Amino acid sequence: MKLLRVASAALNQTPLAWEGNFQNIRRAIELARAQQASVLCLPELCVTGYGCEDAFHSPGVLESALELLTRIAPLTGGMVVSVGLPVMYGGVVFNAACLLINGRIGGFVAKQHLAGDGIHYEPRWFKPWPEGIHGFVEIDGESLPIGDIFFDVGGVKIGFEICEDAWVGSRPGASLAARGVDLILNPSASHFAFDKHSVRTRFVLEGSRAFSVTYVYSNLLGNEAGRAIYDGDVLIAAAGKLLATGPRLSFEPVVVTTATTDIDATRMNRARTGSFAPEVDGDESDLVRTSFKWPSCQPLETPQRSAAWEHSTDLKFEEFARAVSLGLFDYLRKSRSQGFVVSLSGGVDSAAVSVLVGLACEMGAAELGLARFWELSGVRGPVPESLATCTRRLLTTLYQRTRNSSQTTATAARAVAAAVHAEHHEIDVDALVEQYTSLIAGPLGRPLSWQQDDLALQNIQARVRAPGAWLLTNLKGALLLATSNRSEVAVGYATMDGDTAGGLSPLAGIDKAFLRRWLRWMEETGPVGSHPIPELGLVNRQQPTAELRPAGEQQTDEGDLMPYDVLDRVERLAIRDKLMPLEVFQHLRVEYPQRPASELAGWITKFFRLFCRNQWKRERYAPSFHLDDLNLDPKTWCRFPILSGGFEYELEKLAQAVQQLENPATAATVAKSGRAAKRSDQSTGT
Repeated sequence: MKLLRVASAALNQTPLAWEGNFQNIRRAIELARAQQASVLCLPELCVTGYGCEDAFHSPGVLESALELLTRIAPLTGGMVVSVGLPVMYGGVVFNAACLLINGRIGGFVAKQHLAGDGIHYEPRWFKPWPEGIHGFVEIDGESLPIGDIFFDVGGVKIGFEICEDAWVGSRPGASLAARGVDLILNPSASHFAFDKHSVRTRFVLEGSRAFSVTYVYSNLLGNEAGRAIYDGDVLIAAAGKLLATGPRLSFEPVVVTTATTDIDATRMNRARTGSFAPEVDGDESDLVRTSFKWPSCQPLETPQRSAAWEHSTDLKFEEFARAVSLGLFDYLRKSRSQGFVVSLSGGVDSAAVSVLVGLACEMGAAELGLARFWELSGVRGPVPESLATCTRRLLTTLYQRTRNSSQTTATAARAVAAAVHAEHHEIDVDALVEQYTSLIAGPLGRPLSWQQDDLALQNIQARVRAPGAWLLTNLKGALLLATSNRSEVAVGYATMDGDTAGGLSPLAGIDKAFLRRWLRWMEETGPVGSHPIPELGLVNRQQPTAELRPAGEQQTDEGDLMPYDVLDRVERLAIRDKLMPLEVFQHLRVEYPQRPASELAGWITKFFRLFCRNQWKRERYAPSFHLDDLNLDPKTWCRFPILSGGFEYELEKLAQAVQQLENPATAATVAKSGRAAKRSDQSTGT
C-alpha cells in the first residue's frame, strides 16, 4: 500500500482583495497541514479571484498575482499545493494552475477549454492552451515550465483538469491516464445552480473510475463578486468510489476536506483494465520531475460526508434558502453595508426577502457562533447579546400604506417582521400620492381619473414609496433590497424607480410559482436545523396583488397578467428554449387542453409583447443572484435587444393558426384583444 493524505479546499475569495485572498489561502494550507495532508488542491484563480472581469487585462493585476504567488510558495514546505492565477505567456493571458512543491514553484498548467457560455466569459480574457504544447515562462529570473504538462513528484504523477476541462467530451484526463498519472487535481470556479452538485459528483466519480486515478475537486465558496454564488462543493474520489465530500454553502471563509487514498490500489486497478492502452513512446518532454519524500499516513477513521440537509426530500427548497442566505451575507460584508432594508408590503416577494435575511443571520450564527458571525459581517457596534437582537440590527422593514392598501397586508407585514425579528416601521404615504397627482393635474388642466389614467395612478403609488425607503436605507448605511421576482422581470410587471428600487435584487433570478411553494414550505417545515414560520400563513393565504387599484376592483397579479404557472411555462419555452409564438402555442395546447385556444394565444401574445417592450427595464434592474439556467439578467445570461420588431411577424402566424382552429367570430375577438394588448398591456411599470 502507498497511502497519501489528500485535501481539497473551498475558499470564499473576493476579486482583487489581495490580502484577504492570501490569508484564506494561508489558512487553507495550515488546516490541511494540521490534518496531515500532503496534497492540497485550491480553487481556480483563487489568487486574484475568479470574477476580476476586464481587470485580467491589467498588467498590474498580473504582476500582483505573481507577487502573491511568491508569498504563498514558502508556506508549502513539505507539501504539494496547487493555486490558480492568470499568467501571461507569448503576449496573451492564460488561466493557469501552479503546482507548488515543497516551498518552490514546480510549473504552470494552462486551461485548455474555456467556459464561454451562460454567465462565463473566459474567452474575453484568456486564450485556450493547445493540447500537447508546452514551453517555459520566466518568473523572477527563473525559467519555469508552462502548458500541457504533468508532474512526477517523488514517484507520484500528478495532472490537472481545470474546471471546464472536465465538462467537455475530450477531457485532458484521458491523455493523463494514458501517461500513468496517479492524481488528477481539478481546481474549479463552478457557480451554484439547482442540482448541480449531482452533475459534478457524476463526472468526478466517472473520471476517477475511467482514468483509474484519485480525483481531487475543489471549488470557490460564497458570493465572490456580486452575482454568482459558489457552493464550495469539494469532492475526492478514487477508482469510481467517493472518498469524501465537503459541506456546501458554508459561512466559513475556508473549508478543508481530506481523505486518504491508496495510490497502489488505483495503479493495480488500471493494470487490471483490459482496455487501458498506456503511452510508452519514451517522450517525457511534458513531464516535470521533482524529488519529494512522501510522509507515511493512516486511513481516516471517519470519512467526511455531506451535511444532513443534503439528503432532504426538499433539496431544492433547502438549496434556495442556503444559497441566497449566504449570498446576502457575503454581499453585506463585501459591500461594507451596515444592514438591509426591505419595503415589506405583506405580499409574497417582500416576505420571502425578509425571511431570507433572517435565515442568513440564523444559519450564519449557528455555524460560526454569534460573535464570529458579527465580526465577519463587518457591521459596526458591539456583538449582539442574542440572535433576535442581531437580526433586528441587520434587518429593517417598512410598510408604506396608501388608501388602496388593505388591513390584510398590513397585518401580514407586521407578523412576518416580528417572526424574523426585524425592526419594523409603518408609514402612510397617501398624502404624498395626492400631492403628486394634484401637481400634475394643474398643468394638464383636468383631474386624474382611474378611467383615463389607470397605469399612471398605479405607478405613482409605487414610486412615492421609494424615496422613504431610500432615506431610511441611507440613514442606516444599509443596503436596500428590491423584491421583484423573475416572473415579473420577464414581463416588466414592476414600476421602475418604484418597487424596483434597490441596490440588490435577490429574487430576480427565481420565478413566482416557486417562491409561493417555498413560502408554504417555510410556513410548515423550514430548513433542516431551523424551524417553520407559521406567521407566513397570513401571506400564503392571499392572492398575490400589487394593491395599486381601488379595493373594489379586486386587483390581482394573475388578473393583470395570466396564471403564474402559464407565465413561467411560456417563459421557459420562449426564452430558455428559444421557441417562436406558434411553437409555444403548440406546447401549451397539449399541456393545457382545458384552456380555449384563444385564451392561450392571448396569453402568449401578451408575454412576447411585454417581454420585448420591457427589455430596457431588465437592463436597469439591480444585480441579481444566478440560481439556475433560466436567468433573464442581460449582463450575465440572457442578452436581448432593447429595441426590436417585437415578434409581430411570428405573432401574426399565431393569430392565423388560431383562426383556423376556431370559428371566424372567435378569431376576430382574439385579433381585437391582441391589438388592445399591444396598445395597453404595459402593466404597472413604465
